[in-house]
Amino acid sequence: MTSVITGDLIDSRKQKSKDWVEGLKKILSHFGETPVEWEIYRGDEFQIEIKNPEDALLSAILIKAHLKALKLDARMSIGFGDKTHDAEKISESNGSAFINSGELFETLKKQRVTLAVRTGDRATDEKMNLMIRLALTFMDNWPAPSAEFTAIAIENPGLSQEELAPKLGVKRAAVSRRQKRAQFDLIMDLDRYFRKQINNL
Repeated sequence: MTSVITGDLIDSRKQKSKDWVEGLKKILSHFGETPVEWEIYRGDEFQIEIKNPEDALLSAILIKAHLKALKLDARMSIGFGDKTHDAEKISESNGSAFINSGELFETLKKQRVTLAVRTGDRATDEKMNLMIRLALTFMDNWPAPSAEFTAIAIENPGLSQEELAPKLGVKRAAVSRRQKRAQFDLIMDLDRYFRKQINNL
């Protein structure tokens, strides 16, 4: 089983492309090589394969946090399943993970949600998407400092608040406030629950 994130930047046409293209490339470069593991196409759309499906939700939250820190946002769908055709470009690869991600992505605008998952198991999808929608009530409204904290904390899971402070350029007390404002502990609880669900598929 693998997982595929399909996304596009929200309101990218209202921004100068030079303001977000490099930022998006930098964010996606964490996920391996382009165009095999990730690719930006049609200007503002992107696709990434997350080979360990358990990491898929946290990866999407990480992308969202990096974008919100740049005062941008994205719509993203995460599809799970197999990969039956491994092409040189991820956008040309195929399998049920790609189909699930692509089909779900087409419905996001209508659903008015910025993040959703499709595992192929309806009960799991219903449960997870309800929890994600609840989490989006604060993630969609992260101010840049909360988003920046979330991104750095996800990328440095072993660091204490004291060790995160210099990375954020703030005092330790401010780290604690940002952690609370970002609802970071809730995000980690959601991630743990999601990993269990994926393991049981």
